[in-house]
Amino acid sequence: MNPTLPLSGWRFGALLLGVGALTALAFPPICFVPILPLGLLVLYRAAEDAVSWKHAALYGFLFGLGLHTAGLYWLTNAILTRVHDFWWVLPIAAPGVACVIAPLVAIPAVACRWVAPGWRRVLMFAGSWTLADMARVLLFSGFPWNPLGSALEVPGSLGDILIQPASLIGVDGLTLVVVLAALTVARGRRGIAVASCGFVVWVGWSVWHLHHMTVLPVQNPRAVVVQGNVSEEQILTRAVRVDNFLKYLRLTAQGVQIAQAVGDERPVVAIWPESGFPGILDEDATARSYIARAAHGAMTMVGSDRDILGHWYNSLEVVDPSGNIAAVYDKSRLVPFGEYKPWIVPFNLLPEALTPGAGLKTLDMPGIGRVGPMVCYEVVFSGAVIAPHQRPHWLVTISNDAWFGNSAGPRQHLATGRMRAVEEGLPMVFVNNTGISAIYNGQGHEMQRLGWGVAQEMVADIPPPLAPTLFARLGRHFPLALAVLCVMLAWVPAHRLKGYQ
Repeated sequence: MNPTLPLSGWRFGALLLGVGALTALAFPPICFVPILPLGLLVLYRAAEDAVSWKHAALYGFLFGLGLHTAGLYWLTNAILTRVHDFWWVLPIAAPGVACVIAPLVAIPAVACRWVAPGWRRVLMFAGSWTLADMARVLLFSGFPWNPLGSALEVPGSLGDILIQPASLIGVDGLTLVVVLAALTVARGRRGIAVASCGFVVWVGWSVWHLHHMTVLPVQNPRAVVVQGNVSEEQILTRAVRVDNFLKYLRLTAQGVQIAQAVGDERPVVAIWPESGFPGILDEDATARSYIARAAHGAMTMVGSDRDILGHWYNSLEVVDPSGNIAAVYDKSRLVPFGEYKPWIVPFNLLPEALTPGAGLKTLDMPGIGRVGPMVCYEVVFSGAVIAPHQRPHWLVTISNDAWFGNSAGPRQHLATGRMRAVEEGLPMVFVNNTGISAIYNGQGHEMQRLGWGVAQEMVADIPPPLAPTLFARLGRHFPLALAVLCVMLAWVPAHRLKGYQ
């Protein structure tokens, strides 16, 4: 292995912060995967060389603080939308959230010291990292943003190949493999040989999988994705809301006209993003009649707030051709600090907290087929995007990432939609107010997209679903079992692994 790291004291702490921040370059949209072996090796060596478990825990925390502060830098843009009220939060927004997550990175830094050096220590580090990362769903309403497995979501065909094993082991399993591979490469020639062989198998299986997955004989509707590009300031202040509503009506009418001009029997569904309607849709029959008229016989899925006896919901509502509300889905996973105030926060950043809905559901009706709706943040939860025993034929996420500006935030959010498509074997329609909006097939291949900051409609046939993947059947239980297995193997007596040290 490499010699002991040369720095100590505050300089070493600053080094770990900096290396953690540089390692964030592996996250989408940059996906600079080669930085992972370097970053993880520095942390691993620091944990090994620490004079005590407390020092190892501190090193892990500092690395995690740098990693997640850099990976979540774009959170500061959300504060800028209300900077006059919360200017003082601006410098601590990203570091504050990172402080909540960073202690989880201390877990593998400490746990790897429990076993002897060599492959057992590598297995313990990778397994405990994955287990700690999976535990992020337990923080408040959950915050599983930027798992290391997302580094494989490289744009284009290369990324399609790299992420196919997510259909077996999910993004958590990819995280496990990424950490194992990064530390294996650092173990010299034998490690490089093992990692190279594993990479060849990975790519070979992925290419085979891309060409042999079973496509189900289902005709999904033709989607008209409507991206109005309305700024967050206009949404919050209700400025020019009539003009924005008219813009959405115009884009809808244009898109539906294009979709229906094809002349086949495929149904058409228009989809507006979160906050697409600047009011309370279920209380505004006139607005619904305008939407129905613009949709010209098509169903329309609209993001709107709902007020039920003083409880506010962030909802997706389906408007039928008669202007009636045919179905409603209320967002059930709320954003901590953004849509509700966790108990740990002693002050209030929100003008009004939202109420969570009853849970995921599958809508099944003429004109849209069997669809699993989600609102914004809900798509980041691996293995938790489909209602139990109600497998849909396609997934839709409506979102409003105007909060985060033209940054990595909307692109990381979009990447989660791509990963969910691969995990579940279902096409994903991602509709965003300011962009980026896109449609992925069940293998995570991008079919079409609208870029950031454009007001435009996009018309595309939603691909058919694939047969249920292994991950769709087992969920996170499989990557959880793999991570636990790594930890258990790390405890195998030394003489059993003598030839592999």
